[in-house]
Amino acid sequence: MRDILPDEAARWRAVENVVHQVMQIFNYREIRTPVLEQTELFARSIGELTDIVSKEMYTFVDRSGDSVTLKPEGTASALRAYIQNNLAEQGLLTKLYYLGPMFRQERPQAGRLRQFHQFGAEALGAMAPELDVEMMLIPLMIYRNLGVVQTGLLINSVGCPRCRPPYRELLRSELRKIRAQLSVDSQSRIEQNPFRVLDSKDESDRKATRSMPLMKDHLCAECSAHFVRVQELLKNLKISFEIDGHLVRGLDYYTKTAFEITSRDLGSQNALAGGGRYDLLVEELGGKPTPGVGFAAGMERLMMVLEKQNIAAPGAAGPKVFLIGIDRRSRTWAFETVCALRARGIPSETDYLERSVKAQLREADRQHAEFVLVIGEEELTTGTGKLKEMKTGKEQAISLGTFAKTFS
Repeated sequence: MRDILPDEAARWRAVENVVHQVMQIFNYREIRTPVLEQTELFARSIGELTDIVSKEMYTFVDRSGDSVTLKPEGTASALRAYIQNNLAEQGLLTKLYYLGPMFRQERPQAGRLRQFHQFGAEALGAMAPELDVEMMLIPLMIYRNLGVVQTGLLINSVGCPRCRPPYRELLRSELRKIRAQLSVDSQSRIEQNPFRVLDSKDESDRKATRSMPLMKDHLCAECSAHFVRVQELLKNLKISFEIDGHLVRGLDYYTKTAFEITSRDLGSQNALAGGGRYDLLVEELGGKPTPGVGFAAGMERLMMVLEKQNIAAPGAAGPKVFLIGIDRRSRTWAFETVCALRARGIPSETDYLERSVKAQLREADRQHAEFVLVIGEEELTTGTGKLKEMKTGKEQAISLGTFAKTFS
């Protein structure tokens, strides 16, 4: 876990503003869910045999004896809120988005922290392949608007409860034949969660499973037609993509479409965003049968890519004007005027340490103030001061009596 200090926080806020703008363009409404949820929510939604639930969640028993968990991902919480607050009654299609911290006790590595941040979206109530594609378009637009280049889109279909069970048995049978060639983690997944073996980042696993049968070649008619339509829509929109039969994502709730948006600037852990369809999850969590599709994207990884591609997000903005008082009377005037400027919505600052004029000028420069006004006994007597623009050094006379109003 790490601190996000003021200059960096300003860059995060600039990126978050783009996320909010794009979500509004696509007509998604923000939802904010608690950091803590009942542990059962994640065990039911993510899957008890996934690494997230079995190894990575921050879970503890509270004073009431309830098992609670710091949320490791956003979809389960959003759907819990959707069910609990009867959001389906507000319309046949519900579009939600979120942005905030998540928690997983993972092995620290590039772009992965134990408290990390994600933004994501969920569309609930429709089976349309168009919504699957919309979920890909949202993060792609966010990245494009931020100036991120060289992203890749990988898609796959992970089937449904009709076509997945027979394929799972076929895959498990084939994996048993090559057990000795697999990593220890993948060997343990053969019986519990064989799909995850295909998604392993271990090079020996990837090499050993290269010729494994793939779900995309064993789809039922409904899943196949859905996957074909997703591809048609992407082609019609001239969105480049690759089909990756090894892409299964790390969560048990996906059905049909799964996708990832990748960046070559992230190394082997190259996913910027990922998502897919989960048509059974709302019912699994106690709601009415409701199809859904969503995505989640990592903020830390996005900030890494922005840095590697030398894309400058705005830093912390300095005050518009810094008022410098020379003596007690002028410092009082400076403080009262700063208060008047702030009341008008103008970022402004003054000195609180009774420093020399020279030291205050250095402070104004350090804070990147756009203008500086130095006030002493003479300026207060004449009622006129000289406003200096820091970037150009130009000065102009200005009335002190109406300064707050004139400056604004």
